[in-house]
Amino acid sequence: MIVTKFLLGRVKSIIQWVVVAFFGSTILAVVALRFVPVYFTPLMFIRLAQQAGDGKQLKMHHHWVPLEQISPSLPVAVMASEDQRFMDHHGFDFKAIEYAAKRNKQKDKPRLGASTISQQTAKNVFLWPGRTWVRKGLEAYFTSLIELMWSKQRIMEVYLNSIEMGDGIYGADAVAEYHFDCEAKDLTRAQCALIAATLPNPRKFNSAAPSAYMLKRQTRIMREMRHIPVFPKEGEDKPSKGK
Repeated sequence: MIVTKFLLGRVKSIIQWVVVAFFGSTILAVVALRFVPVYFTPLMFIRLAQQAGDGKQLKMHHHWVPLEQISPSLPVAVMASEDQRFMDHHGFDFKAIEYAAKRNKQKDKPRLGASTISQQTAKNVFLWPGRTWVRKGLEAYFTSLIELMWSKQRIMEVYLNSIEMGDGIYGADAVAEYHFDCEAKDLTRAQCALIAATLPNPRKFNSAAPSAYMLKRQTRIMREMRHIPVFPKEGEDKPSKGK
């Protein structure tokens, strides 16, 4: 009986320390990445491992650049494509989730996702690809943390620097160099819309060699961009209206 109580006490103590360590370390990581550039993500290492496993040449192109050195059209393009209410929600777009749930009940139509830019950023920086409940729960946790501790500008900056934009290509500056032979700040509005058109599956859709389907998506995104405010700078409460 005494041994059992001792073991239960030890297990309880270990669990408590694990919980404290988890929350402490994750909160510190989120605080640190509010200021420190994100040079690597779990997905980058996963892709390298996949390339090695397939006997392919290892490719990882990634250059961190501040948001000010990225074309102002790119945040607008990704909002038009991925998350039009990015500036209004707090990490989760419940209207989009409800719409996707209803749409996905229709078996004759392709499945629709409802992940926000904040959720995608949390997944890219802190987690791994997957659809398990554990990963989804962690994604919600990290999404809440970055929405609480980061500004929208920081979330967008990390998103545009870390998201996969091609085979072995991560971030705006790398895709600008390898697909458009320019720097991220020099991307045109049309090029930004084309990049955004690849985001559902950047390993399948190539912004350097767009298909007819991608060009159609590009046109739709450019049309939507006319209705989205210019992305505000740090400290601006409300965005000014785009032309």
